[in-house]
Parts: sequence; structure tokens; C-alpha cells
Amino acid sequence: MARPAAGAGRQAQVAGLLLSALVGACAQTGDPPGGPPRTTPAAILRTVPESGAVVPDLHGAAVIRFDEVIDEAPGGASSGGAITGLGQKIVLSPVGGSGVVKVSWHRDAIHVMPAEGWKPNRVYHLEVLPGIADLRRNVTKKGATIVFTAGGAVPTAGLTGTALAWVEQRTLPQAVIRAALLPDTVPYVTLTDSAGNFRLPNIPPGRYRVWAIQDQNGNRRQDRREAFDTVTVAVDSTASALLWVFVHDTVGPRVKGVDPVDSVTFRIAFTQSLDPARPPDTSALHLFALPDTTRVQVRALFRPAQFDSIQARARAVADSLKRLQDSLKRLQDTTHRDTTARKGAAQRPPAPPARAGRAAGDTTAAGDTTRVRKLLAQRPVPYDRVVVQVPTPLTAGAKYLVRVRSTNLSGVSADAQGVLVVPVPKPPADTTKKKAPKPP
Repeated sequence: MARPAAGAGRQAQVAGLLLSALVGACAQTGDPPGGPPRTTPAAILRTVPESGAVVPDLHGAAVIRFDEVIDEAPGGASSGGAITGLGQKIVLSPVGGSGVVKVSWHRDAIHVMPAEGWKPNRVYHLEVLPGIADLRRNVTKKGATIVFTAGGAVPTAGLTGTALAWVEQRTLPQAVIRAALLPDTVPYVTLTDSAGNFRLPNIPPGRYRVWAIQDQNGNRRQDRREAFDTVTVAVDSTASALLWVFVHDTVGPRVKGVDPVDSVTFRIAFTQSLDPARPPDTSALHLFALPDTTRVQVRALFRPAQFDSIQARARAVADSLKRLQDSLKRLQDTTHRDTTARKGAAQRPPAPPARAGRAAGDTTAAGDTTRVRKLLAQRPVPYDRVVVQVPTPLTAGAKYLVRVRSTNLSGVSADAQGVLVVPVPKPPADTTKKKAPKPP
């Protein structure tokens, strides 16, 4: 009788284990198999250190952990060349030495470490840029900035500003901003947003040397031939900087071409933009008829915008005269036609009122455009052409030597020369000649 009882006990134990496994499986949480895929991008779950933390004995890498696995994007270390992979989405500063930042992928986390190690008593900015993708290609639209210190409290001063492309007359998105607390040379680094604005919060107060760089090779540094601007800003609690980015040439402008406009006007194109603070001066330009280099008098020099304005006014006067002539002709028409025209105008239905929604949208766009125009209006517009007028018509088919002294945006002056070739006007087509009849 004892053996059947033991067998029944073993059966009861097995049934209990199966029941526990079934209950445990039913208690698990998560998306059911075959459910809809996630359509939202990965979100930052936590960071080590946390933003605002004071970590005087920081060792190892800083960690940014997400709520799901992110795309690896291999090649994420920064060096003297272009930054690639996940390193493109991470900005750690200030970092001295060679500026190398090690960025590595760990499934649902990114590890960040300066190659020089963490320096004591330094305020670090760890910026996560938009554009990080998960395995379903959902991409983050917003970034985040984590501020922590390796000793001392987190400062409360801040620097904001805007980078402008001076020559192109627009804001400069994705410009690299470097701000070094003087006399130190190790900068804080960030990028401008789509509107050309930047923000550096929680930095120590003091005098900063600030650069805005149009980073063409993706290494977040200022390299030769890259457009940039730099200013010195005193940061107390808050401060703002406006940077006018342009290519700083160390060689003066050269003449790229000389082209005729009309019989008394020609245009000189330069290889660089000229300093708009220096108006064109007739004493800086000399014109000679070739081949005997006879001096030709120059009446006036204009910036392109000035010349276009003069031409526009002349066209407006001509249009006004034409409209006046048309009005005089209409006055000579019969009273019947005038009466008919007035009746037709009276029968036209009134124009519908503008919709409120569209007006509101237009106001917002106008406000953004107005701000940019106000910023750009603080400096004159650079130009790379000069329009020249002479008092008497130039000889058709002749050549002229042009010598001009000009100054670029960096303040470097140079003498340059070019040749103007005056075209021979084409003879008018003879419409009186008749074609010979075809032979039978």
C-alpha cells in the first residue's frame, strides 16, 4: 500500500510544477508575439552620471542608456579627421589634448570617454544630438544635454547666440560653436540648430573666446579655408553673441572677369567678396585703351545693389510715362466705352475676405523673417562685383585694360587687372530682301 501512495505524491509534485510554470508564463509583461511594431524612437532611460551630479572621483565611461536597442552605426571615435558613426551624435566638452573622444555602442547604451581621462574640477557637457536610430529605423527628433562636474557645484551662467553666413546673407545651421574660457584654450563645443542659434548653459562665468565655424570636413575644428568668425564675450550670468561667418583670405582679391553691360557701362567680377565698409572709389580704378594705353576717364563706380536700384528707378519712370500715354489714349475713347467699363466694374462681385488661419500663419512666418532681416541689417552686405560707368561710349570692337585696387573682408588689399572686350553690335536683319523664286 505504501508504493501507490508514493506514486501519487510524485504525480502531485509534477502537476504542481506545471501549474507554477503556467501561472508564471501568464504573469509575464510585454508586447504579445505578433503585436504592432513600435513606431516611436528610442528614449533616454537614464544617464551615468546624472545631469547636475558632482562626481569628484569619476572613473570609467559615461553611460547613456536607452529604453530599447539602438542602431550600432560603427566607427564612432573622433580624431583629427571626420567624426563618424555614433560619434557624430555625441558632443563631449571641454576636452583638451588632441580632443579625441571615445564613443562605443553597447546595444541599448552609448559609452563616452575622453581619451585624456576625466580632469578634476572641470564642468563637462555631454550633448546627445538628434538622429539616433533604433533597429526599426525610428529616429530621434530631439537631443539632450547632460551637465556634470568632476568637482565643485554646477555653475549657472549661460551663453546664447546666432551664427550668420555674412556673404550668403542667411543664418548658418549646423555651425560648430567653440567657446574657451580665457586664458584657457580648452573649449566648450556645441552646434547651431536649424535656425542658426546655439545655447551653452551651465558654464563658469568669465571672458570667453567664441568661434563659429562652417565645418566642411566634419571634425568640429577650424581648418584652413573654412569660413569662421570669432568674438570675445564677457559672461556674467547670461550673455549673447552674434557671429558673422566668412572665409578669411590672406591674399587680396583678383579680377575674375570684365564684362560689358552697355555702351557706357561694364562690370568687374572679383575672386573674393569685398569689404562693404569701403565704398567703391573712382581713384582706385584706372582704364586704358589698348594697344596704346591711352587713359580713359571713369565717371562713376557702383555696387551691384546700387546699380540695380538706379536701373529699377529708370524702368519705373519709363513705365510711368507709358501708363500716362495709355491714360491719354483712353481719354480719347468714346463715352460709351467709359460707361461700359464702369458698369462692368460695378457688376464684379466683392473679393472674399481673407481666411483667419492663413493670416495667422503668414504673421508667424513674417516674424521669423523679420528677426533674420534685423540681424543681417547690423552690417552692410558684402559684394564681389563693381559696375563702372564712363562719360562717353566705348569703342565697339576695342579692348581696354582695367586696373583696380580692392580690399577683401579680412582687410587685405591687392592690385589686380583685367581686359574688357567691347563687342561689335550685330547689324539689324534686312527684312526688305525677298527670297529669289525657286526655278521651275
